[in-house]
Amino acid sequence: MNEELLLLIGDKIKSKRTQKNVTLEQLAGKAGVSKGLISQIENNRTVPSLPVLFNIIHSLGDDLRTFFEDMQDAFSNNHIVIVRKGQERTFSKEPVQGFSYKRILTRSVTSQATDVVLLELKKKAGRKRMIRTDAFECKYLLKGSVEYQIDKETILLHEGDTLFFDGRVPHRLKNIGDTEALILVFYLF
Repeated sequence: MNEELLLLIGDKIKSKRTQKNVTLEQLAGKAGVSKGLISQIENNRTVPSLPVLFNIIHSLGDDLRTFFEDMQDAFSNNHIVIVRKGQERTFSKEPVQGFSYKRILTRSVTSQATDVVLLELKKKAGRKRMIRTDAFECKYLLKGSVEYQIDKETILLHEGDTLFFDGRVPHRLKNIGDTEALILVFYLF
């Protein structure tokens, strides 16, 4: 099973359970599993078997179609994903006071190498021609505002936004802000 799907399933179960004010213990009782197993699934530490997953979904009052319908977007073949500031998902990974995890992006990409770069763009700096890279690119805008053109689509990004795309598609960027822009870049080759 795809790691990305597993993360989405655990997050979705936890979200549905908390929306319905159902405790771990209550859900475990209805689904016929242990409270610990539900916790492990919600925190993406274990993969439920299909019968267990179906029992949990049914115990939450959902049918399979309803449970999975909004996950389709995460698995479409779109070559661009945008996560706006504030759309990150908070999750609990460990019970350590003062730690706050936010999942910005989860994507399965077959890669052999990763390059992490800090890109500074001076005011009004930009690339005139379209380029291609042999990598998937993940950009997190730390400071400023930039405009990306990816193929025929134009995307405006502001501080805190994340952009993920297939770098083999022609693209270019420019700083459209009044200050320097700072971008944390992950190239996945």
